[in-house]
Amino acid sequence: TNHSHDVTVIHRRDSFRAEKILQDRLFANEKINVLWNKAVERFIDGGGTAGLVGIEMRDTVTGALSTIEVDGGFVAIGHHPATELFRGHLELDSDSYIKVETGSTRTSVPGVFACGDVMDKIYRQAVTAAGTGCMAALDAERFLAAAEFAELAEAAE
Repeated sequence: TNHSHDVTVIHRRDSFRAEKILQDRLFANEKINVLWNKAVERFIDGGGTAGLVGIEMRDTVTGALSTIEVDGGFVAIGHHPATELFRGHLELDSDSYIKVETGSTRTSVPGVFACGDVMDKIYRQAVTAAGTGCMAALDAERFLAAAEFAELAEAAE
């Protein structure tokens, strides 16, 4: 709402699961309108330089299609990390985020590093994902250099 005169939240259910205090803040903001029981079907391109001009939605109860005019869009679908692939292989916390050593990207498996939304339950932003991605690359580089050094030292013995 800091960058627009109005914001429409399209939500696929009839209620939010967020904490009540956050819901109260959202509902108190006069710039925000909520469309309940709607799922985005497609973004409508105006062609040329027009960019995004509309969103087609499906009613999750009736199945009916409807369209709204928009000047922009931002997609955010929950905050559940996509870590099922790692279950049973890496240590996960109670919210299914990959556990890393504090101040690093090291996981419970030596040589495996985690970055971005699979390990960041606080900020969950592209810029922090890029930062932790750089950290993971540096951690991996150091891990490989240490392994190479150990291999060379062992061969010299």
